[in-house]
Amino acid sequence: MNIFDKFQLNNKTLFISGGSRGLGRSMALAIAEAGADVILTGRNKNSLEQTASEISQLGRKAYPIQADMSNPKECEKACKEALKITPNINILINNIGGRRESIPTEHMSINDWNKYMDLNLTHAVLCTKLIGGNMLSQGKGGRIINISSINAFQSIRGLNGRHYETAKAALVQFTKATAIDWAQYGITVNCICPGVFMTEPNIKWSKKEPEAMKNFLSKIPVKTTGDPDDLGPLAVYISSDSSKYMTGSVIVIDGGQTC
Repeated sequence: MNIFDKFQLNNKTLFISGGSRGLGRSMALAIAEAGADVILTGRNKNSLEQTASEISQLGRKAYPIQADMSNPKECEKACKEALKITPNINILINNIGGRRESIPTEHMSINDWNKYMDLNLTHAVLCTKLIGGNMLSQGKGGRIINISSINAFQSIRGLNGRHYETAKAALVQFTKATAIDWAQYGITVNCICPGVFMTEPNIKWSKKEPEAMKNFLSKIPVKTTGDPDDLGPLAVYISSDSSKYMTGSVIVIDGGQTC
């Protein structure tokens, strides 16, 4: 067998939350290029249809579902819709998240706290319960990838919104716990923790706060931020048979920042 054959994802189907832009788009396109069909969710209809079109151009089937996955009811509805499209979803990537608002802890309402915990943590639990639970009932194994952050391990000085660090740290432990529970069923559960990647929100932030971005870069050994396309090959590896002996792992991709 050619070594590259181990990375093929033919006859597989990916469900990815937030798959229309940024890191999600890069992972969705990479996994499609490796041979999988893709069910992707997103809030913005235009970007969702654009990414679905790009997946189709790769010769794969694309099923866009417009949904705000940070809303538990919409999240559950999207998962059930995906399972109606096909019950044979083999790969799940829980991708959505973000700080969104830099609210100091002393000023954060419990409603805001719950809203951002839903965004960064609850959606992953719901998708794992529904899509991952279906993998269990199918009995054919599967791959689950949770997208956390290096902020699961370290906090940034001068930046508020500590719901983000809290939820991302919890997502790491949820990954490990679920990996232990489901290993016997051939379902691997792993976690990717990106550092600073130039997604649309970070591009806007860097223009608004150039000095802060300069400070960030000074702490990254490779002296540059990550490109969303850097994440695609890693997602393909974790989704493929090449990673069948890896579960409960937390993979940092940050240019050495956490070193």
